[in-house]
Amino acid sequence: MLTSLSIDQLRQITHGEVLGKNRTPQISQISIDSRQIIHPDQTLFVALRGAKADGAEFIPELMEQGIRMFLVHQDWKKVNVFQDQATFILVPDTRKALQQIASYQRGQFSKPVVGITGSNGKTIVKEWLGQVLGQSFTVAKSPKSYNSQVGVPLSIFGIQPYHQVAILEAGISRSGEMKSLESMIKPELGIFTTIGSAHEEGFSGLKDKIQEKLQLFQDTKLLIYCQDMVEIAKEIEASFPKDRLVAWSVSPGSDFTVSHKIIESKTRLFLVAHDLRAYTFLVPFTDKASVENVTHVIVAALTLGQDMPDIQEGLDHLKPIDMRLTLKPGINDSLIIDDTYNNDLAGLKVAMEFLSQQRPKRSKILILSDLLQQGLPEKIYSEVAELVKSYGIDQLIGVGQDIKRLEHFFPGKTHIYPSTEAFLQQLDPESFQNDLILITGARSFAFEKIVNRLQQRIHGTTLEINLNALTHNFNFYKRQIKPGTKVMVMVKAFAYGGGAAEIANHLQTLGADYLAVAFSDEGVALRKQGIRLPIMVLNPVEESFDLLREYNLEPVVFSPEFFKKLGLFARHHAIQIPIHLDLDTGMHRLGFEPKHLTELKKLISAYPELKIASLYTHLVGADEEVHHDFSIQQLDQFMEMKSQVEAVLVYKPLIHALNSAGIVRYPDYQMDMVRLGIGLYGVEVTGKYDASLKPVSTLKTTISQVKELPAGATVGYSRKGVLAQGGKIATLAIGYADGYDRRFSQGIGYVIIQGKKAPVIGNVCMDMVMVDVTPLPDVKAGEEAIIYGEQISLKELADRIGTIPYELLTNISTRVKRVYYLD
Repeated sequence: MLTSLSIDQLRQITHGEVLGKNRTPQISQISIDSRQIIHPDQTLFVALRGAKADGAEFIPELMEQGIRMFLVHQDWKKVNVFQDQATFILVPDTRKALQQIASYQRGQFSKPVVGITGSNGKTIVKEWLGQVLGQSFTVAKSPKSYNSQVGVPLSIFGIQPYHQVAILEAGISRSGEMKSLESMIKPELGIFTTIGSAHEEGFSGLKDKIQEKLQLFQDTKLLIYCQDMVEIAKEIEASFPKDRLVAWSVSPGSDFTVSHKIIESKTRLFLVAHDLRAYTFLVPFTDKASVENVTHVIVAALTLGQDMPDIQEGLDHLKPIDMRLTLKPGINDSLIIDDTYNNDLAGLKVAMEFLSQQRPKRSKILILSDLLQQGLPEKIYSEVAELVKSYGIDQLIGVGQDIKRLEHFFPGKTHIYPSTEAFLQQLDPESFQNDLILITGARSFAFEKIVNRLQQRIHGTTLEINLNALTHNFNFYKRQIKPGTKVMVMVKAFAYGGGAAEIANHLQTLGADYLAVAFSDEGVALRKQGIRLPIMVLNPVEESFDLLREYNLEPVVFSPEFFKKLGLFARHHAIQIPIHLDLDTGMHRLGFEPKHLTELKKLISAYPELKIASLYTHLVGADEEVHHDFSIQQLDQFMEMKSQVEAVLVYKPLIHALNSAGIVRYPDYQMDMVRLGIGLYGVEVTGKYDASLKPVSTLKTTISQVKELPAGATVGYSRKGVLAQGGKIATLAIGYADGYDRRFSQGIGYVIIQGKKAPVIGNVCMDMVMVDVTPLPDVKAGEEAIIYGEQISLKELADRIGTIPYELLTNISTRVKRVYYLD
């Protein structure tokens, strides 16, 4: 933080009431996460309330860590219990109070602050601008996509006195949100990137969305925008005087007139200012979106007075890749956290926290470069040492010159190399076995070479899992249910194709209450990967009874015969086994029918070794309104059946009936627990809340080869594809063995290349598929093709071949590499 704060200052800033004993000196750290405490004696913990939990629940645990200063809601009932042991500031709304503290801290920073908003590109513009300005200034910037009502305060707390410029990103999803962000950021220079359809449901229209975003710039000295974006330009020019605007355009008449020329894999940008000064820059990419984003960056750097050579030096290190924290499978069962674009302390903290949330491995290894242009080395590396110690890093590998300062902090477990090449020359990949490896460093160190050496070798088709989207969807369903209702999440079938271990671990972090798998071996695999949550096994078999016992798995019991067999097993081994009773009310798949209830009640009394953890049923048509009456009939029958079973129990089991569709359609039947399945993965099958969920998975592959074919040429097996007029095809590295359904053959399916549709031509092969790219003149081998994701919905693809999204998700082969990321 910029300025340490006393309790009295905090009280004045938040207009709160102070209770308890003051045992805390000046506050220099603010935390909202009980897992991110580094200096407890200097930390204020802000107890936020959200869909997941109330932060106040963690106060006893935090007090054990040494924290003695808390900001809580004024209606928190336990404050009297702890006020003799700590100090509490009571406020009506802790989130608003957090923002008030951030506004105060922002007011202590007298150097330039750049505020960035828009629909797309704002995170990339922020990151690229930070890298370019970093050639001349010490830069603070929002880590990752910390652009929300809570992310912005955390970003501001990362600004330090030695920073010379701050770059803060602002993101909103509905009207009324920007006012609070503006009160904290107070940018002197603004950048409006683009406008698009994201979060469209939160606004009355495009004009409303633009005007809401423009509130960020109400007091800016200068606002940068592209005059060619007609909707944005119209609203900006109607709202701000001309002397506060910095416009750029490909047409003459703007503050900067821009033209460009593509030279192989680079673009030469020419900018002519309104005073006729001319600037030329070479940027390392050619696609329209990247050129647009980097033009914002260049105009901003020039506006801030940066010299051309320093701007070009920064541009030389930019790379046109997604700026995200990515979890990848590594060699020898290791996991790699790829953070190879990051090079600041705030980003390192985020990456270290992500590392701490992963499932246990043999050791935690940090591969870190020099932190360039980050201020006073003595202070920076002292803070890095604190992070390394706090997050329990077992081995530190440093690359560079200044990073040698860390050696004396960790003698014996630190290895320093002068360059990336020197490290690679001595690297023995086999020395990494079942490790968790965080790789993070400045662009100039080219740490992607290290990632390539250590990641698992799998072909170019990748299923990317967006953990932020997964979190968003989980919290959406949490908001639909009552506070006391538990959530069981279905991770069967390899977590609907997404990779059970990593998704289960993320759900464990999010606060899921239960997991469910189809078979015992799926549960065993999760236990071996460190998953601790209770796990229900939907379809256990007698041969797996020993595994149930050894790995603490909870089987579903669905018939009197199975009940007896499991009961005898438990009695023979003198153990108690938690079980879940499946009551069949209409699925007619597995489960006890009403005619079995008399015998079931006798079995429950006869085998007390089996403890009923829950009673449940499964709705067969909750996703379709046409089955509403039948669903209600099922629920009513379930209530009657479960009451009969409960009558013979001396304890209360959990009661649950709702799947993802049922959570949305039948909120009055939430009972003790709901079962979240396909909805978590971004598919809202009732159609009521399609816009509220985010796609979690993106399946992508690469182009292996591009061919020009003459008129009448045929393509693929059985000559099913025909190019009557001739044209161009691209062969993709994916086929039905990877899970790309053969029914997509002959134009039924399509992929996205360069943002445009490319239809399948001919038959889908086992390992390849060909698509028609005739309209794409510059497509080439190595480019990316999107099979499904944000631009191609699973629902649409499923409809095209007469199936359901579940099938497309679960058919993805295990040979397809799963990559997990935070965007």
